[in-house]
Amino acid sequence: MKDANTRHVRVCVTRRLPAEVEHHLSELYDVKLSSDDVPMSREALREAMLQYDAVVPTITDRIDAELIEVGGRKAGLLANYGAGVDHIDLEAARSAGLIVTNTPGALTEATAELAILLMLMAARRAGEGERELRARTWTGWRPTHLVGQSLAGRTLGLVGFGRIAQRTAEKARGLGMRIVYFSRSPPPTEVEAGLDAKRALSLEDLAEQSDIVSLHVPGGPATRHLVDSRFLARMKPTATLINTARGSVVDEEALAQALNSGRIAAAGLDVYEREPQVHPQLLASDRAVLLPHLGSATIESRVAMGMQAAANLAAYFDGRQPPDRVA
Repeated sequence: MKDANTRHVRVCVTRRLPAEVEHHLSELYDVKLSSDDVPMSREALREAMLQYDAVVPTITDRIDAELIEVGGRKAGLLANYGAGVDHIDLEAARSAGLIVTNTPGALTEATAELAILLMLMAARRAGEGERELRARTWTGWRPTHLVGQSLAGRTLGLVGFGRIAQRTAEKARGLGMRIVYFSRSPPPTEVEAGLDAKRALSLEDLAEQSDIVSLHVPGGPATRHLVDSRFLARMKPTATLINTARGSVVDEEALAQALNSGRIAAAGLDVYEREPQVHPQLLASDRAVLLPHLGSATIESRVAMGMQAAANLAAYFDGRQPPDRVA
Protein backbone atom coordinates (compact mmCIF):
# COMPACT_ATOMS: atom_id res chain seq x y z
CA MET A 1 0.00 0.00 0.00
CA LYS A 2 1.13 3.51 -0.74
CA ASP A 3 1.90 5.64 2.27
CA ALA A 4 -0.65 8.35 2.93
CA ASN A 5 2.06 11.00 2.72
CA THR A 6 3.25 9.94 -0.73
CA ARG A 7 0.23 8.43 -2.49
CA HIS A 8 -0.36 11.65 -4.45
CA VAL A 9 3.30 12.33 -5.22
CA ARG A 10 3.99 11.98 -8.95
CA VAL A 11 7.33 10.61 -10.13
CA CYS A 12 8.47 10.14 -13.73
CA VAL A 13 11.08 7.47 -14.51
CA THR A 14 12.57 8.09 -17.95
CA ARG A 15 13.91 4.58 -18.75
CA ARG A 16 13.13 0.98 -17.81
CA LEU A 17 14.72 0.02 -14.48
CA PRO A 18 15.10 -3.44 -12.89
CA ALA A 19 11.68 -4.88 -12.01
CA GLU A 20 12.51 -4.86 -8.30
CA VAL A 21 13.15 -1.12 -8.42
CA GLU A 22 10.06 -0.33 -10.49
CA HIS A 23 7.90 -2.34 -8.10
CA HIS A 24 9.38 -0.54 -5.10
CA LEU A 25 8.70 2.90 -6.60
CA SER A 26 5.18 1.89 -7.67
CA GLU A 27 4.39 0.90 -4.10
CA LEU A 28 5.35 4.34 -2.84
CA TYR A 29 4.35 6.87 -5.49
CA ASP A 30 2.10 7.63 -8.41
CA VAL A 31 4.84 6.69 -10.80
CA LYS A 32 5.07 6.85 -14.58
CA LEU A 33 7.34 4.09 -15.88
CA SER A 34 8.89 3.81 -19.31
CA SER A 35 7.00 1.38 -21.55
CA ASP A 36 9.29 1.42 -24.61
CA ASP A 37 12.71 1.96 -22.97
CA VAL A 38 13.88 4.54 -25.50
CA PRO A 39 15.24 7.98 -24.58
CA MET A 40 12.51 10.52 -23.94
CA SER A 41 12.16 13.31 -26.48
CA ARG A 42 12.96 16.85 -25.46
CA GLU A 43 9.27 17.69 -25.46
CA ALA A 44 8.49 14.69 -23.26
CA LEU A 45 11.19 15.76 -20.81
CA ARG A 46 9.73 19.25 -20.78
CA GLU A 47 6.28 17.86 -19.97
CA ALA A 48 7.76 15.70 -17.23
CA MET A 49 9.33 18.78 -15.62
CA LEU A 50 5.92 20.48 -15.71
CA GLN A 51 3.73 17.60 -14.55
CA TYR A 52 5.72 15.56 -12.03
CA ASP A 53 7.03 16.28 -8.54
CA ALA A 54 10.29 14.49 -9.30
CA VAL A 55 12.01 13.00 -12.32
CA VAL A 56 14.38 10.02 -12.33
CA PRO A 57 16.59 10.63 -15.39
CA THR A 58 19.55 8.69 -16.78
CA ILE A 59 22.61 9.56 -18.81
CA THR A 60 20.51 9.45 -22.00
CA ASP A 61 18.50 12.50 -20.86
CA ARG A 62 20.11 15.84 -21.71
CA ILE A 63 18.65 18.27 -19.17
CA ASP A 64 19.94 21.77 -19.92
CA ALA A 65 19.18 25.22 -18.57
CA GLU A 66 16.21 25.70 -20.88
CA LEU A 67 14.46 22.62 -19.53
CA ILE A 68 15.35 23.45 -15.94
CA GLU A 69 14.12 27.04 -16.21
CA VAL A 70 10.86 26.20 -17.99
CA GLY A 71 8.00 28.31 -16.70
CA GLY A 72 5.62 26.49 -14.39
CA ARG A 73 8.09 23.74 -13.54
CA LYS A 74 6.64 21.39 -10.93
CA ALA A 75 9.61 19.05 -10.49
CA GLY A 76 11.71 19.89 -7.46
CA LEU A 77 14.10 16.95 -7.67
CA LEU A 78 16.10 15.16 -10.34
CA ALA A 79 17.01 11.83 -8.72
CA ASN A 80 19.56 10.77 -11.31
CA TYR A 81 19.98 7.04 -11.91
CA GLY A 82 23.76 6.86 -12.19
CA ALA A 83 26.84 8.47 -10.73
CA GLY A 84 27.70 10.78 -13.63
CA VAL A 85 25.71 14.01 -13.90
CA ASP A 86 27.43 15.80 -16.78
CA HIS A 87 24.19 15.47 -18.78
CA ILE A 88 22.51 17.85 -16.31
CA ASP A 89 23.30 21.57 -16.09
CA LEU A 90 24.10 21.66 -12.37
CA GLU A 91 24.74 25.41 -12.33
CA ALA A 92 21.32 26.10 -13.80
CA ALA A 93 19.78 23.65 -11.31
CA ARG A 94 21.38 25.46 -8.38
CA SER A 95 20.22 28.85 -9.66
CA ALA A 96 16.68 27.54 -10.16
CA GLY A 97 16.47 25.78 -6.80
CA LEU A 98 16.18 22.36 -8.43
CA ILE A 99 17.77 19.61 -6.33
CA VAL A 100 19.90 17.02 -8.15
CA THR A 101 21.10 13.73 -6.67
CA ASN A 102 23.10 10.81 -8.04
CA THR A 103 24.01 7.24 -7.07
CA PRO A 104 27.72 7.13 -6.15
CA GLY A 105 29.19 3.91 -4.85
CA ALA A 106 26.50 1.59 -6.20
CA LEU A 107 28.38 0.93 -9.43
CA THR A 108 31.94 0.92 -8.10
CA GLU A 109 32.49 -2.84 -8.09
CA ALA A 110 30.91 -3.46 -11.49
CA THR A 111 32.81 -0.66 -13.22
CA ALA A 112 36.13 -1.69 -11.69
CA GLU A 113 35.51 -5.24 -12.89
CA LEU A 114 34.83 -3.98 -16.39
CA ALA A 115 38.01 -1.89 -16.43
CA ILE A 116 40.00 -5.03 -15.60
CA LEU A 117 38.08 -6.98 -18.24
CA LEU A 118 39.01 -4.42 -20.90
CA MET A 119 42.65 -4.52 -19.82
CA LEU A 120 42.73 -8.30 -20.12
CA MET A 121 40.91 -8.35 -23.45
CA ALA A 122 43.18 -5.73 -24.95
CA ALA A 123 46.41 -7.14 -23.54
CA ARG A 124 45.60 -10.71 -24.62
CA ARG A 125 44.02 -9.65 -27.95
CA ALA A 126 40.83 -11.49 -27.04
CA GLY A 127 38.60 -9.40 -29.28
CA GLU A 128 40.74 -10.18 -32.31
CA GLY A 129 40.72 -13.86 -31.47
CA GLU A 130 36.96 -14.08 -31.10
CA ARG A 131 36.37 -12.22 -34.37
CA GLU A 132 38.75 -14.57 -36.17
CA LEU A 133 37.05 -17.62 -34.70
CA ARG A 134 33.54 -16.44 -35.58
CA ALA A 135 34.66 -15.57 -39.10
CA ARG A 136 35.91 -19.19 -39.42
CA THR A 137 39.36 -18.02 -40.49
CA TRP A 138 41.23 -19.61 -37.57
CA THR A 139 43.60 -22.26 -38.92
CA GLY A 140 44.67 -23.72 -35.56
CA TRP A 141 47.25 -23.15 -32.84
CA ARG A 142 50.69 -21.86 -33.74
CA PRO A 143 53.49 -20.35 -31.62
CA THR A 144 53.29 -16.83 -33.07
CA HIS A 145 49.52 -16.49 -33.36
CA LEU A 146 47.91 -13.44 -31.65
CA VAL A 147 50.66 -13.10 -29.09
CA GLY A 148 49.70 -10.50 -26.52
CA GLN A 149 51.08 -9.19 -23.25
CA SER A 150 50.77 -10.29 -19.63
CA LEU A 151 49.43 -7.81 -17.06
CA ALA A 152 51.74 -9.11 -14.33
CA GLY A 153 54.67 -6.78 -13.81
CA ARG A 154 53.08 -3.98 -15.84
CA THR A 155 52.44 -0.46 -14.58
CA LEU A 156 48.82 0.69 -14.42
CA GLY A 157 48.35 4.45 -14.55
CA LEU A 158 45.05 5.69 -13.13
CA VAL A 159 43.80 9.13 -14.18
CA GLY A 160 41.65 10.10 -11.21
CA PHE A 161 41.79 8.24 -7.92
CA GLY A 162 38.26 8.07 -6.54
CA ARG A 163 36.21 5.04 -5.51
CA ILE A 164 36.26 3.22 -8.86
CA ALA A 165 39.93 3.91 -9.54
CA GLN A 166 40.92 2.66 -6.08
CA ARG A 167 38.85 -0.51 -6.48
CA THR A 168 40.41 -1.04 -9.92
CA ALA A 169 43.83 -0.63 -8.33
CA GLU A 170 43.01 -3.28 -5.72
CA LYS A 171 42.06 -5.76 -8.42
CA ALA A 172 45.09 -4.88 -10.55
CA ARG A 173 47.40 -5.42 -7.58
CA GLY A 174 45.98 -8.93 -7.36
CA LEU A 175 47.13 -9.47 -10.93
CA GLY A 176 50.66 -8.38 -10.07
CA MET A 177 50.51 -4.85 -11.46
CA ARG A 178 52.25 -1.74 -10.15
CA ILE A 179 50.07 1.33 -9.54
CA VAL A 180 50.69 4.98 -10.35
CA TYR A 181 47.98 7.63 -10.37
CA PHE A 182 47.38 11.29 -11.05
CA SER A 183 44.71 13.19 -9.17
CA ARG A 184 44.28 16.81 -8.19
CA SER A 185 43.25 15.69 -4.72
CA PRO A 186 45.52 13.01 -3.25
CA PRO A 187 43.83 10.29 -1.18
CA PRO A 188 44.52 9.69 2.51
CA THR A 189 48.05 8.45 3.10
CA GLU A 190 46.79 5.07 4.29
CA VAL A 191 44.90 4.49 1.00
CA GLU A 192 48.00 5.25 -1.03
CA ALA A 193 50.12 3.05 1.22
CA GLY A 194 47.61 0.18 1.19
CA LEU A 195 47.71 0.04 -2.59
CA ASP A 196 51.45 0.79 -2.78
CA ALA A 197 50.40 3.50 -5.24
CA LYS A 198 52.72 6.25 -6.38
CA ARG A 199 51.46 9.69 -7.35
CA ALA A 200 52.67 10.87 -10.77
CA LEU A 201 54.00 14.40 -10.97
CA SER A 202 51.69 15.26 -13.89
CA LEU A 203 49.44 13.71 -16.50
CA GLU A 204 52.37 13.69 -18.87
CA ASP A 205 54.50 11.88 -16.30
CA LEU A 206 51.77 9.28 -15.83
CA ALA A 207 51.45 8.76 -19.60
CA GLU A 208 55.19 8.16 -19.93
CA GLN A 209 55.36 5.69 -17.01
CA SER A 210 52.31 3.57 -17.71
CA ASP A 211 51.87 0.37 -19.67
CA ILE A 212 48.12 0.74 -19.29
CA VAL A 213 46.33 4.06 -18.72
CA SER A 214 42.83 3.77 -17.23
CA LEU A 215 40.54 6.80 -17.04
CA HIS A 216 38.44 7.48 -13.94
CA VAL A 217 37.43 11.14 -14.07
CA PRO A 218 33.98 12.74 -14.46
CA GLY A 219 32.77 14.20 -17.73
CA GLY A 220 32.15 17.87 -18.42
CA PRO A 221 34.07 20.84 -19.82
CA ALA A 222 36.99 20.47 -17.38
CA THR A 223 37.91 17.00 -18.64
CA ARG A 224 36.81 17.21 -22.29
CA HIS A 225 39.54 15.71 -24.51
CA LEU A 226 41.85 15.33 -21.54
CA VAL A 227 43.32 12.50 -23.59
CA ASP A 228 44.27 14.20 -26.85
CA SER A 229 47.05 13.84 -29.44
CA ARG A 230 49.61 15.35 -27.05
CA PHE A 231 48.75 12.93 -24.26
CA LEU A 232 48.76 9.96 -26.64
CA ALA A 233 52.16 11.04 -27.98
CA ARG A 234 53.56 10.70 -24.46
CA MET A 235 52.36 7.10 -24.07
CA LYS A 236 54.58 4.12 -24.77
CA PRO A 237 54.11 2.50 -28.19
CA THR A 238 53.35 -0.75 -26.32
CA ALA A 239 50.75 0.91 -24.06
CA THR A 240 46.97 0.52 -23.87
CA LEU A 241 44.29 3.13 -23.10
CA ILE A 242 41.20 2.08 -21.11
CA ASN A 243 38.10 4.28 -20.77
CA THR A 244 35.18 3.36 -18.51
CA ALA A 245 34.60 6.97 -17.42
CA ARG A 246 32.98 9.29 -19.99
CA GLY A 247 33.40 9.33 -23.74
CA SER A 248 34.06 13.06 -23.82
CA VAL A 249 37.33 12.57 -21.93
CA VAL A 250 38.96 11.11 -25.06
CA ASP A 251 39.47 12.81 -28.42
CA GLU A 252 38.34 9.84 -30.51
CA GLU A 253 39.81 11.22 -33.74
CA ALA A 254 43.23 11.47 -32.09
CA LEU A 255 42.84 8.01 -30.57
CA ALA A 256 41.91 6.46 -33.91
CA GLN A 257 44.99 8.02 -35.51
CA ALA A 258 47.20 6.80 -32.67
CA LEU A 259 45.91 3.25 -33.08
CA ASN A 260 46.14 3.24 -36.87
CA SER A 261 49.69 4.61 -36.85
CA GLY A 262 50.89 2.25 -34.12
CA ARG A 263 51.58 5.18 -31.78
CA ILE A 264 49.95 3.07 -29.04
CA ALA A 265 49.27 -0.66 -29.03
CA ALA A 266 45.59 -0.91 -28.11
CA ALA A 267 42.51 0.64 -26.53
CA GLY A 268 39.61 -0.76 -24.52
CA LEU A 269 36.54 1.46 -24.53
CA ASP A 270 33.13 1.21 -22.88
CA VAL A 271 32.05 4.83 -23.43
CA TYR A 272 32.08 7.12 -26.46
CA GLU A 273 31.93 10.79 -27.39
CA ARG A 274 28.66 10.59 -29.31
CA GLU A 275 26.88 7.55 -27.92
CA PRO A 276 25.45 5.42 -29.42
CA GLN A 277 27.54 6.45 -32.45
CA VAL A 278 31.13 5.19 -32.44
CA HIS A 279 33.94 6.67 -34.50
CA PRO A 280 34.13 4.57 -37.71
CA GLN A 281 37.91 4.22 -37.52
CA LEU A 282 37.59 2.76 -34.03
CA LEU A 283 34.98 0.30 -35.28
CA ALA A 284 37.38 -0.76 -38.04
CA SER A 285 40.44 -1.09 -35.82
CA ASP A 286 41.62 -4.52 -34.70
CA ARG A 287 43.54 -2.74 -31.96
CA ALA A 288 40.34 -1.53 -30.25
CA VAL A 289 38.19 -3.56 -27.85
CA LEU A 290 34.74 -1.94 -27.87
CA LEU A 291 31.87 -2.58 -25.45
CA PRO A 292 28.39 -0.95 -25.43
CA HIS A 293 28.53 1.02 -22.14
CA LEU A 294 28.32 -1.99 -19.83
CA GLY A 295 30.19 -0.46 -16.87
CA SER A 296 27.40 -0.79 -14.31
CA ALA A 297 25.57 -3.64 -16.08
CA THR A 298 25.30 -6.21 -13.31
CA ILE A 299 21.95 -6.91 -11.70
CA GLU A 300 23.48 -6.16 -8.31
CA SER A 301 24.66 -2.71 -9.38
CA ARG A 302 21.57 -1.75 -11.35
CA VAL A 303 19.24 -2.66 -8.48
CA ALA A 304 21.49 -0.87 -5.97
CA MET A 305 21.49 2.24 -8.17
CA GLY A 306 17.69 2.20 -8.30
CA MET A 307 17.35 1.76 -4.56
CA GLN A 308 19.82 4.59 -3.98
CA ALA A 309 17.76 6.85 -6.25
CA ALA A 310 14.67 5.75 -4.32
CA ALA A 311 16.36 6.67 -1.02
CA ASN A 312 17.04 10.15 -2.38
CA LEU A 313 13.38 10.47 -3.42
CA ALA A 314 12.21 9.31 0.02
CA ALA A 315 14.41 11.82 1.84
CA TYR A 316 13.29 14.68 -0.39
CA PHE A 317 9.56 13.95 0.01
CA ASP A 318 10.06 13.50 3.76
CA GLY A 319 11.53 17.00 3.98
CA ARG A 320 15.06 15.76 4.66
CA GLN A 321 18.30 16.47 2.84
CA PRO A 322 18.77 13.78 0.16
CA PRO A 323 21.92 11.82 1.06
CA ASP A 324 23.47 12.02 -2.42
CA ARG A 325 22.78 15.63 -3.32
CA VAL A 326 25.11 17.16 -5.92
CA ALA A 327 23.16 20.38 -6.60
